[in-house]
Amino acid sequence: MSQSPNILITSVKPEDYTQWLPYWLSYQEFYKVQLADEVTAATWKRFFDENVPVYCAVAREGEKILGFAHYLFHDSTWGINNFCYLEDLFVHPATRGKHIGKKLIQYVKEKAQAKNSDRFYWHTQESNKVAQRLYNWVAEEPGVIEYRMTL
Repeated sequence: MSQSPNILITSVKPEDYTQWLPYWLSYQEFYKVQLADEVTAATWKRFFDENVPVYCAVAREGEKILGFAHYLFHDSTWGINNFCYLEDLFVHPATRGKHIGKKLIQYVKEKAQAKNSDRFYWHTQESNKVAQRLYNWVAEEPGVIEYRMTL
């Protein structure tokens, strides 16, 4: 695995939509979900609404986007300051192995530190062994099991 020094992590820009969308759809396909177009439109809009604490960072090599991280800040009963939740992380399969995912995580970590967050965390599926190799390298796995109830 070789790092690519030409990778820059930045906030997403409105003009990035056409590059971000195929990755967003690939991410959904990986997790075997298909979100309504209205959800995608609302998600995209949130990234640019200063009143909504949902953000998107992208990995760029020149003008080409190679991946994204979606994250948000929320209050918690487990801390005084907010928590930062990394909700989605995707790197184009052809560019994996260049530490792009690690750079995206580091970028979000720095945003969480800048907001004095008490925790930075994320989930992944048990079957996502590829991502777990990265996550086990950069973080600790606390053994939490998630349950969901249909609403």
